[in-house]
Amino acid sequence: MKKREPISHIMTKTVVTANEKDDLKTVVEKLKKNTIRHIPIVKGKEVVGIISRTDVNRLTFGALFDGQEGADAAILDMLSISQVMTSKPRTVPSDMIIKDLAEIFSKEDFHALPVVDHEELKGIVTTTDVIKYLLEQYD
Repeated sequence: MKKREPISHIMTKTVVTANEKDDLKTVVEKLKKNTIRHIPIVKGKEVVGIISRTDVNRLTFGALFDGQEGADAAILDMLSISQVMTSKPRTVPSDMIIKDLAEIFSKEDFHALPVVDHEELKGIVTTTDVIKYLLEQYD
């Protein structure tokens, strides 16, 4: 097993983002279209927040991702991204060792973290990325 592997080897480098000035409908469309569960919210290249499918599901009782978009769409019109996102999310550097990231995921309530170097978004890494990496070690 590679013990000093950096997260840059497992992170998603082409990140789907939303601008803090976008509306929530845009965020939901991006989550659906790209089949992703987390979307960093940016101001320029700086990460100012993150929104997950779970965040949206809490607002709409899961209906938006189950194809029941009627009344719940009105909820999205009433709220702004800044009201829903986790502001100033924890970030990790691309040279962090995968083991250290796994410890963060195992001890804290994160399933995805933006990867930031020099205050610029470089990628996103998820618990799924870590699990896939660990499974590869057994091949």
